[in-house]
Amino acid sequence: MAARGAARAALLLLLGAAAAPGPARGSQGDREPLYRDCLARCEQRNCSGAALRHFRARQPLYMSLTGWTCRDDCKYECMWLTVRVYVQGGYKVPQFHGKEPASAFASFLNGLASFVMLHRYKASVPPSSPMYHTCITFAWVSLNAWFWSTVFHTKDTAVTEKLDYFCASAVVLHSIYLCCVRTLGLRRPALISIFRAFLLLFLTCHISYLTLVRFDYGYNMAANVAIGLLNLFWWLWWCVQNRPRLPHVWKCAVVVLLLQALALLELLDFPPLFWVLDAHAMWHISTIPLNVLFYSFLVDDSLYLLKANSDLFKVD
Repeated sequence: MAARGAARAALLLLLGAAAAPGPARGSQGDREPLYRDCLARCEQRNCSGAALRHFRARQPLYMSLTGWTCRDDCKYECMWLTVRVYVQGGYKVPQFHGKEPASAFASFLNGLASFVMLHRYKASVPPSSPMYHTCITFAWVSLNAWFWSTVFHTKDTAVTEKLDYFCASAVVLHSIYLCCVRTLGLRRPALISIFRAFLLLFLTCHISYLTLVRFDYGYNMAANVAIGLLNLFWWLWWCVQNRPRLPHVWKCAVVVLLLQALALLELLDFPPLFWVLDAHAMWHISTIPLNVLFYSFLVDDSLYLLKANSDLFKVD
């Protein structure tokens, strides 16, 4: 997909690689003559007149609700026809654009992990903890992003793509906000209010530009990677500073380092294993345990802050 190519180019640029691939023009499978001829014939035969009415009449309700069209059906049939021909001929199976069941399932599992850990956090941490409400909000922002990631990888449309990208940007920005609250905001509430307003303004301008001016994949990915790197260095700086007195910060350091390292999977481009498990799906699968570890850090840190506040009141 075009977004994948832009992602790889932006990552290579920001990570200082010597060479970057050329602009992406969609997945290789979509450009294969066999696939394109099959798609044209299928749409001409099945997607107009009586044939289209027949397709809609026999279409299951769940497919109608997900917006599955006759063209989607043709894409699916022609993809598997092309795959069978390539396998029988002993050729390498190309990557196809469209439904990504492994990525959708991995996104669902990430959301499920976040949901379970949210309830574990609420069961372990009293609302009186200084970071409680900030962590709860972060969990819901993350759940929303994984929901739209699941929807997008199930049904790739212009709307679901934008919702997936915008919600992912919101998670990155909220992670920055979470870091700022933890490192600076607990003692400087006025500062955190200003920073929160700035982040909301940035997200509004970011979404407005991509929606009203131009949906620029390269800019969107570069902005997210730049913010992600800021998030990485800010958290790492705080972890290094506090490691002697806060043993649990190793969990945070491991998560932010592995998130950046695993993002390099987006640089890989190989035919999907078993026809469904590509580099993007592997990236999503690899983040599942990191979700669990980060919420474990939030629980430990929130309980530490609660105890520290309690000890302070006792001294006073």
